[in-house]
Amino acid sequence: MSYLDRIQTCNNFDPTDYRGLLIDGEIYGQVQPDFAEHLREWAELFTVTADAVRLNPALLDYHERTLAVAPVFQELHARGVIDSWVGEAYPVTHAFGATAQMEVERAATNFLGVKSFGIHLNGLVRKADGIHVWVATRSRDKPFWPGKLDQMVAGGQPVGLGLLDNVVKESQEEANIPAALARQAQAVGTVSYRQAGWRGLDNSTIYIYDLWLPEDFVPENTDGEVLQFELLPLVEIARMTETTDDFKDNCNLVNIDLLLRMGLITPQYPEYSAIHAALTR
Repeated sequence: MSYLDRIQTCNNFDPTDYRGLLIDGEIYGQVQPDFAEHLREWAELFTVTADAVRLNPALLDYHERTLAVAPVFQELHARGVIDSWVGEAYPVTHAFGATAQMEVERAATNFLGVKSFGIHLNGLVRKADGIHVWVATRSRDKPFWPGKLDQMVAGGQPVGLGLLDNVVKESQEEANIPAALARQAQAVGTVSYRQAGWRGLDNSTIYIYDLWLPEDFVPENTDGEVLQFELLPLVEIARMTETTDDFKDNCNLVNIDLLLRMGLITPQYPEYSAIHAALTR
């Protein structure tokens, strides 16, 4: 594997494998044919054809659409088609902060292939021998990516919460970082990807933050989603990202962004231009 391979793993979307999800004449998602067939059962809400899934245009606004589709996803979860349930509402929109057409349960977003958003926080420490990074090991009972390495703090972006407010919330829940310290986090950029999987399409944008921490600060998990934290040299993050499968796939993207910004992936690296272009497209 290589850094470029990591990026390509998260960008394996082939539009020919999906049907566009149309709301008010615009495509807001991509639905796998198998899941589209489940939606066909609710013909009063969804018109399913060979190339599209159209939400009933008689549903005129955010509130009507949200109320109409919620029981569908609840029923599909009860049947085991949607395999998890988070209890967080996500907007169905083209871009963060743009007008949303409705909201749906987070667990349904991949099945619909709608745009989703999240925050990842790099916990950074300057030491005498260079930059170190706090890395979390995901709990082994997590439904997805159990036991994989992750950023110190990461979480999805639900409806009604600002980005920095979400950073503060997730920082307290996942690493017991005081709010005053978490609010010092610096927004440094985004990475977007479209990764196909059995649940559908993970069509996501991650908002990346850096938080420089005192040497004596030790994160502590409070919500049971992290098994342990480990402080690793940035050069070790570079090695593990390039040569192992230890990190959750989308965390590799955040690592690569950090390595580019910190100068550990330099223009002299053989695939530097391709890496930069693929990560920022």
